[in-house]
Amino acid sequence: MSKTPPPEDFDENPEWTEETTARSRPASEVLPPHVVASLVRKPGGRPAGSNKESVTLRLDKDVLDRFRADGPGWQTRINEAVRKAVGL
Repeated sequence: MSKTPPPEDFDENPEWTEETTARSRPASEVLPPHVVASLVRKPGGRPAGSNKESVTLRLDKDVLDRFRADGPGWQTRINEAVRKAVGL
């Protein structure tokens, strides 16, 4: 980082004018593809057509610890245990 102060007329966030807007270009035209890809947000959530529903559920810590101890997929295993418990 530079230790010299910016010039007196320096504006860190200048107002955009019609001229600056006209000169602007899409990021894909001025940045490398790998940088553009890192800026694009992927949609979150379940895939389209999923029959899953997000819920909030409070479970005892020791129950969660037991499911999580078996590693990834613990939420699926809880779903399977609940299905079995209700006879599905």
